Amino acid sequence: MQVIKTGLIQQSNGENIQANIKKLEENIRQLAAKGVQLIVLQELHNSLYFCQTENTDVFDLAESIPGPSTERFGKLAAELGVVIVTSLFEKRAPGLYHNTAVVLEKDGSIAGKYRKMHIPDDPAYYEKFYFTPGDLGFEPISTSVGKLGVLVCWDQWYPEAARLMAMRGANLLIYPTAIGWESTDEEAEKMRQREAWIISQRGHAVANGLPVISVNRVGFEADPSGVTNGIQFWGSSFVAGPQGEILVQGSSNNEENLIVDVDLARSEAVRRIWPFFRDRRIDAFGNIVKRYID
Repeated sequence: MQVIKTGLIQQSNGENIQANIKKLEENIRQLAAKGVQLIVLQELHNSLYFCQTENTDVFDLAESIPGPSTERFGKLAAELGVVIVTSLFEKRAPGLYHNTAVVLEKDGSIAGKYRKMHIPDDPAYYEKFYFTPGDLGFEPISTSVGKLGVLVCWDQWYPEAARLMAMRGANLLIYPTAIGWESTDEEAEKMRQREAWIISQRGHAVANGLPVISVNRVGFEADPSGVTNGIQFWGSSFVAGPQGEILVQGSSNNEENLIVDVDLARSEAVRRIWPFFRDRRIDAFGNIVKRYID
């Protein structure tokens, strides 16, 4: 498949999980009715972004894979004949949890999953309390629309992750995301953060000659502890082509569904004129596996 009609769902969430899921399902149906073949959802899309605090009760939100969400979204994928990239709070075993993206094939089956490898621990983003780092490596997931290099949010800042997905033959890179501003930041700082987020991912597209799909949530979510002023998720979901060109981009404050045709054939054309893989000095990269070169 050379051209993939792709849909991104940029959504705000509330406390009612079933209402969030119902809204997602309605948006998925709207996209499918317009001929979309691949639908990407935001990070931890069923609930509020619960990592603003450290609360052991929140572990009750986690579920097994396969489990209720994969069954529900899998049935929808089969009904509509679409591939769906989901993002779930996985309970692997008692006391062992992951932030896991699951890809559902258009027949409803699980095509594969990716467990988030890079786990942040910052004010309002206390993910290390909840998630064990992934152990599945950087392996693209084969689907009817191509090999999907699925990564998750904080992975966006690491060029090594994108490179390894590309080296394993991914046709495109996908980032379900939940990132936003803390309200006390100055406007100039907010803009720097958002632009850095976009630039870094566009850089992954350029360096690897691959399209990049990034889907962020939007809207305000309060900090239950009151320690911070909560997070204003900045939306701005986008798709970049293999030269970093923006193909479509959402607003910073509205819920919306985005649709764009992603032409996989352009990757071959771009890699012919910019042969970065040819010129990589792999003989000189040995120290990349060190934490730091003292």
